[in-house]
Formats: sequence, structure tokens, C-alpha cells
Amino acid sequence: MKIVFIGTYPPRKCGIGIFTNHLVKAILSNTNSKSIAQDSMVIAINEKDSNITYPEEVKYVIQQNDQSDYIGAAKFINYSDAEVCILEHEFGIFGGDDGVFILPLLHRLEIPLIVTFHTVLKSPTYTQRSIVEEIGKKAARIVVMSKKAIHFLTDIYQIPREKIVLIEHGVPEFEKLPRKVAKQKHGLSERKVLLTFGLLSRNKGIETVINALPKVVEKHPDLLYIVLGATHPNILKHSGEEYRSYLQRIVKKLGLNDNVYFNKEFATEATLFEYLYACDIYITPYLNEAQITSGTLSYAVGSGCAVISTPYWHAQELLAHGRGCLFDFKNSDQLSDILIDLLEDNNKLALIREKAMAYGQKIKWPKIGKQYLDLAEYVSNNWDKNAESEKAVIDIRIMPTYTLEHVKRLTDDTGIIQHAKYGIPNLKKGYCVDDNSRALLLMVMAYRQNKDKDALQLMPIYLSFIHYMQRENGDFRNFLSFSRQYLDEYGSEDSFGRTIWALGYLLRFPPNDSFRQMSKDIFALSTQHFRQLTTIRGAANTIIGIYHYLKSESNNEKMVKDMSSLVQLIISNYKEHSTAHWKWYEDKMTYDNAIIPLALFSAYEILSDEEILQVAKETSLFLEKETMAKGFFTPIGNKGWLRKEESASEYDQQSIDVMAMILLHYQIFQITHEKIYIEKMFKCYLWFLGENTLRLPLFDHETQGCCDGLGQQGVNRNQGAESTLAYWISHIAILSAQENEYLYVNDNKG
Repeated sequence: MKIVFIGTYPPRKCGIGIFTNHLVKAILSNTNSKSIAQDSMVIAINEKDSNITYPEEVKYVIQQNDQSDYIGAAKFINYSDAEVCILEHEFGIFGGDDGVFILPLLHRLEIPLIVTFHTVLKSPTYTQRSIVEEIGKKAARIVVMSKKAIHFLTDIYQIPREKIVLIEHGVPEFEKLPRKVAKQKHGLSERKVLLTFGLLSRNKGIETVINALPKVVEKHPDLLYIVLGATHPNILKHSGEEYRSYLQRIVKKLGLNDNVYFNKEFATEATLFEYLYACDIYITPYLNEAQITSGTLSYAVGSGCAVISTPYWHAQELLAHGRGCLFDFKNSDQLSDILIDLLEDNNKLALIREKAMAYGQKIKWPKIGKQYLDLAEYVSNNWDKNAESEKAVIDIRIMPTYTLEHVKRLTDDTGIIQHAKYGIPNLKKGYCVDDNSRALLLMVMAYRQNKDKDALQLMPIYLSFIHYMQRENGDFRNFLSFSRQYLDEYGSEDSFGRTIWALGYLLRFPPNDSFRQMSKDIFALSTQHFRQLTTIRGAANTIIGIYHYLKSESNNEKMVKDMSSLVQLIISNYKEHSTAHWKWYEDKMTYDNAIIPLALFSAYEILSDEEILQVAKETSLFLEKETMAKGFFTPIGNKGWLRKEESASEYDQQSIDVMAMILLHYQIFQITHEKIYIEKMFKCYLWFLGENTLRLPLFDHETQGCCDGLGQQGVNRNQGAESTLAYWISHIAILSAQENEYLYVNDNKG
């Protein structure tokens, strides 16, 4: 069986890399393979600006922060003869926020995936939880190294228990050296030796051991505590040897210069095991419980050491049943007492070593490799690619429960606050007519769909805000400070058009006559500006507002003429800029793109002009080609847009583009009654739930808000009005489309 492995890899100095190397060799040791170079396929994750020469088994190198490398690796794997992929996952080794760049690679894999989680967090950030949940959906099986990790994955990340397999951390096979011989080799024959090994960093808690030593040294002056290991490369890069210097100052202050030795080498495993065989007691004094796996602890137990440790999660499990001793975090006095007790009782030490050695035989790498190989063969034989693709079929049951909680959180008695810091309203940014118009549109949709009383109570706030922002000449200001001071004289044509859209929709579906009359007054005063519009998005939004108005006031010839005038503005732009290969209204495709063909499809319903329909069809198909060709919706990124004869910017993707595309497909469905447009609506909607470039959800189930955008490094966690309103408008549009599609099908049957 050909397995491809993804992870860091030697000679890169990284614990995950060492694990990956051992796993490759351990699996091959259970096959007839003779050559690791010929029979292995490793995808190595390389650090930025690191020029490493990898061994032959590394067939592809991913530069950690280069997104294109991850996509290239997926293609490489899919075109290879690999049958299963095993990923070593640790948040810090991949690019993007918390390693999010790995998700697009995994999503593109066409072979079954096994993931080993080296870290499972009890209190993940939003992005960390999202990444783990997405991996949980994609992986055929997930391997963890402790029982605690299983509980976390099922309880916190909602990953099915049947997907999770417990396989412990492997331990290399080295020839056992008698303690006396190992001590002689390193000049330690006359010393009682304590050992801690690993890359040095603040969370290791070495100071706890050093502070425990004075009381022990009083009784055992021959004691030597060896701290073996270089400083972690990332720590060294940013803080230098600050932590080691801090520890050395403690040693000097306590007069322990003859009892503590810092060995700064990045020790080979052969050297490490010599020290493990030489030590009398091995100590892992980590500072908190949040350590789900410790390779150094596994090595110590596997080599038959007597181990003392703080009770972090992995230690609680591995040292159970007398295989070691535990002491409380940062409790140097307790550690002193345990050390003195063990150093003076050889029988206790011998019993702990005996139990550790017996357990260590079960976790030698060849045995661990056999478990991975058996798992890979099972996954390969039972993986159904078609079944996996069926899971991606859109299901309305996956939609979050409808609620206006975050909208209400952003709203006060003036209007809806336009920005938020995470899920908290950012009052410093004040209000805008853009968002209050969107909010009014949402409330009318929500009341119409659900008869939602909250929507009915919020509706007058937003309508009143629009009225307050209207000038005497009928135009609208856009920005208002939190202290209710106007911040501009005239808003943009975009904000004008969005306001007309909301007012037109309210006039079409008013919950009572009071709303009808108020919106009619505001709308009527604004109409004098319709033919003064010069931008196509301002025109498009206004056309949609007029469309809804004419659905309730069909005999208004002036509004029909105004609509025709604005449509011609858009059509003339199309004729000026379109070519055989560029079916668009401008020389670049920017933001809120689907609004423009949406306006033309809406106008066609009123004007019945075939030229309008033809342009609407051509441009919507062109927009689909540029944004939906990957199998999921990819809005044009506003970090560069899409210019003629150039590639589209992939980031930053915005929620309003998704909403516009959903509404466009809904409008086309209402004209054509073709079910494919309902499916396209869903495909776009799933962008909010994680079917996107980075495979990260933007809808936040905790706040009921929507994140502000999808950037190159991850999700913008701020949840302002624009994105949240765009989500809930999309949500209600989906529900409405489902009902309309059902009614249409059943009407036809009747």
C-alpha cells in the first residue's frame, strides 16, 4: 500500500518532524519494503526562509506561508499512486491563522485521509475550533494519543466517536544500556542524576525543579539535574536565550552551580536515550494541564525511566497504575519531598521502572506502525468517494436556527451600529444609512417570512433612521456619529440606491398602513434624483427598489420611465466595455457584482425588453464562470478585484457579494422556474458555513452574527452590521426559495 505523509520532516528541527520520520519507518517495517526512499512519499512543510535539503523520500515541499504550494501538493498527491494520506496536524506548522492553509489542500484530496492530532485544545479560539471541525468532516479517521483527546473531540468539536482511534505515541527501539554503563559514558558515575529533556521554553516549568533542589541537595550533595535541549527555534528567534538566562540566575542565587547542568545541544535520539538510561529520575514539570501529548514523556516511560511529572493530561494517563509519580503544578516543596523519598528508597524506584519498562514494550514504534498500517488498509478498503461527495449535497437542515439576536445586539434606539469588535458593537464608528436600509429590508423579509414580532418592533427604528438621514431635497446623508451628529452632507449613490431598494420593498410588503404611508413619503421625495444617477451600482440598487414599488403601483408611468432610463445607463456601459471574452459592464469586476444583472432581470419583468434579458443572461453567466468554477462560490476579492485579461483577486471576500449572488439566482428562478438556480443559491449560501476557499465558516453560532470577511490569513472575526445583515437576508431568501420551489412543483403536479 502506498501512503503519502504530510508533516514537518528531518532535517528540520521539529518534534512533529521526528514523529513523522519514525511513523514512516515504522509502517514500512511492517511491510516487505526495503527502501524508505523508493517506497515512501513525504510532503514536507518548510519554514519561511529556510533552505533545507531533504532526503529522497520527500517528494514535494510546501513553503509554510505560500498558499499555492498547498494547492500544488493536493494536485501532486491526486496524480500520484498514493492510496491513503496521513496528516500530522499541529496548528503552528501550517500557514495562515492557526494553520488554516492546510484546509484547502485537504478539501481537494481525492484519496481517504487519516489525521493525527498532536494538539487538541480544551478552549480553542473560533478559528482553531473551526479548523478542527472542518478536518473532522473531511477525515476518514482521526488518531489521538490519549483518552482525554477523545472526549474533547466528541464533546467540544462534535466529531463522531466512530471516527476517532486511540494510538499511543511511539517510542524508538534502542539497545538498552545498563545505568552504570550509561553513566560512565557521560562521566556521571559518582552522581545521582535527574533529567529533563526537550526544546526549552517558558511553559516547561524548569524553575519548579530548580527551586525544589536545595532541600534535596542537603541530603544528596552528589545530585545533578541535567536540562538537555536547545531553546525552541521560535523562542530563540524572538526572545533569544532569555529563559535560559533566567534559569541560570536562579541556579546562581540558590548556590546550585555544581548541581545543575544546561546542555544546549539539539541532541540526537541516540544521545537522548543514553541520557535516559543514565538518569535516576526523569522529570516533566510543565506549568499547566493543557498538554494532550508529550513525546518526551513517552520516550522516558518507553525507556523504563522512573518519572515524576506535574499532572498534565497526558501524564495523568501515561503514569497511571504506578508507572510514575505526580506532583502539583509549580509546587517545588512537594517535588522536593517526592525526590527525597524516591532517592532514599531503591525498591520504590525499581518498581516504578519495572512498570514503565513493561508498558514501554507495548508502544515501541514497530507496534505503533502496525496499528497505523492496519488502520490505513481498513480506511482504503472501506472508503467510498461517492458517499463522501453525497454529504456535500445541500441540505436545508444544516442551516442555523433563525434568530435576530446579533442584529438586536447591534441596534439601539437610533439605528443599527455599522461596525463591531468581534461580536461587540463598536460605538465609535456610529451608524450609516447603508446598513439601516439593509436592516429595514431584512425586517420586512423576516416579518413576511416568519411574522417575527422582533422584526416588527425593529422596523420603525430603521425606517425612522432613514427619515432622519433624508435631506429636504430628497437625497440622503450616509454617516451619523454615535452622538447623532451628521458626518457627511451627501451619501454615495450606492447608499442612495440601497435605501430606495429597502423603501420599495417595504411599499410592496408593508405590515400595516402606517409603514406604507411613511415609506411612500420618503420614497416620493427621493424620486427627483433617480435620473441624476451616474454609477451603475447606484442605478442597479435603485432599479430593484423601483421594481418592488411597481409590483404594488403598476400604473405609475413615471416610475417605468425612470426605470428604463437607469436600465439604459447600465446597458450602455455594457456595450462600451464588453468584448467576446469579457461580458461585463466595466473594465474590472469589483464589489457587489451580482446586483447589476439582478437589477436587469428585475427590470425585464416590468419592461419585457429582450435586449435587457439577453444582457442579464450573458453577464450572469460570465459572473458564474468567474466565481463558481471551483465547485464552490468564490467571490471576487476586493484586494485587487478582477481586471480584463488578469486573474481574479482571491481575497478579501465579502458577505455582500454572497448575498447579491443568492438574490440574483433567486430572481432567475422566479423567471425561469428552473430548479438549478435553487441549487446555485444553496451553493453560494454555503460560503457562509465553510464551503469557501479556506474551508472556514463565517457564521458564528455563538453570537449568531457573521464575520466581516475572508482574508488570506483567515477570517476577519469582527461581526459588523453589513456582514450580519447580508447573512440573514441570504438565510431568509433561501427559506423563501425553498417554499416557492415546493409550491411551484406541486402546482404543476396539480
